[in-house]
Amino acid sequence: MKRFILILFILLISVPLLSSQEPEYDAALIPIEGEIDPFQVVFLRRSIEKAQDSGVSHIIFSINTFGGRVDSALQIATLIGSLDELHTVAYIPAEPESVGVSWSAGALISFASNSIYMAPGTSVGAAAPVYQTSEGMQPAGEKTVSAVRTQLASLAEKNGYPPEVALAMVDQDIELTVTTTPEGYKFLSTTPSSSSTSEDEKTESKEDTTILSPAGKLLTLTSGQMDLYGISKGSPASVEALQELLEINSPLRIKPSSADQIVHFLTSAAVASLLLTIGLLALYLEISSPGFGIPGTIAITAFALMFVSSGLLGTLSSIELLLFLAGIILLIVEVFLIPGFGVAGISGLICMTAGLVLSRQEFILPDNQWQMEIFTRNLLLVFGTLAASFVLLGILMMFFPKIRFFQRLILTNPSPSPAHASSTGAGTEGVNNEAADSASELYPGAEGKVLTKLRPAGKIAIGDSTYSVVTEGRWIEAGSKVRVVEIEGNRIVVEETTA
Repeated sequence: MKRFILILFILLISVPLLSSQEPEYDAALIPIEGEIDPFQVVFLRRSIEKAQDSGVSHIIFSINTFGGRVDSALQIATLIGSLDELHTVAYIPAEPESVGVSWSAGALISFASNSIYMAPGTSVGAAAPVYQTSEGMQPAGEKTVSAVRTQLASLAEKNGYPPEVALAMVDQDIELTVTTTPEGYKFLSTTPSSSSTSEDEKTESKEDTTILSPAGKLLTLTSGQMDLYGISKGSPASVEALQELLEINSPLRIKPSSADQIVHFLTSAAVASLLLTIGLLALYLEISSPGFGIPGTIAITAFALMFVSSGLLGTLSSIELLLFLAGIILLIVEVFLIPGFGVAGISGLICMTAGLVLSRQEFILPDNQWQMEIFTRNLLLVFGTLAASFVLLGILMMFFPKIRFFQRLILTNPSPSPAHASSTGAGTEGVNNEAADSASELYPGAEGKVLTKLRPAGKIAIGDSTYSVVTEGRWIEAGSKVRVVEIEGNRIVVEETTA
């Protein structure tokens, strides 16, 4: 019986250990889909690390994209190009859920891979950088075009692709011709100002030369053309067919996890704008209310989500956090210590805006055209959200004081008491004693007792009424006696009395 129990115990231990062993893969399949943005950079970096940890020899990038940000595309291309110990494959599928193209930034990523495979009916090219203006999409300047053109040509040379093809995909001023020779196809790229054509090239039969892309047009090649000219290695119709060509087993399929999808959602412009609006409104409610409560928690949560998502994308550093915190401190100083709205308030808004803008980009000042586009887009997002927040804030100040719940959260304009009105010369005849007792007893000089510690905001009691007040900067303990020294708009300023 003891032997049977021992054998059963060993089996119970060994079975989970055997079942927990992960299957071995010789390839990984990583999707690159949708807009190329900073999230794609983070996802690909993490996915490549996972593939390397699995011990694969091939990484297949399934590319379905119309393009995206130039800086993100260059980062991805550099990341893929640095994988010298692995064989990287760019595959453009033609599946029902795919778009069947690898354009713009997708072309840059494709040429960064060691080999390209394209399903029938797909295309690659049109890699010229563009930027958004008020008049629509416009071609980027020569500085940006030159940078992308050089990088794509360098990747093409590294992986054995014709650099002339890469140049024609980026620069529309280039004319690309292809000539059939006994050795194969020969490509020639020229510009209107170019005079590099040799005499031998001029005497070649025009019947054997074809203009593949005339000047003024960007080059885009179909899967058939890429296969014909030997740029791609084949046209497998599916991932399974690609596996047979590469002689690999079923690949490790890496897809965005739930955490990745949450990060992608949080880092979108719409969600970032919503979080910023919620954070600003909650911050106003917290500053306007005594102590620390629900609005402050909401504000911290909203701003934390914004900065955490920026940190996950690798665009956050300490300078952005310091600027944002400095902005909040300046706004608090403006509200509690300095009457009106002046230098401190404006400086606070500038610091907060700078911190938010910089948290969405990797650079401080733009150095080229695509960085200027990113900077402008981030600036418009933040300023647009600030403007919308001020509009909502005006609505909040207009309607919320009438709602019982929000009367507990924000400071409201007090009404002078009938007793005080009579003392200042206003007629109060006809006002009965009950109405006078129930009316507010708040007026400059009125004395009350501190209910919650004033730091410097809190609550006091005057008679049977409770008010939200602030001091001129001093902290006053609960139970102390105070006197109202000023009533200005939403602010009730008090000071401690010695009596």
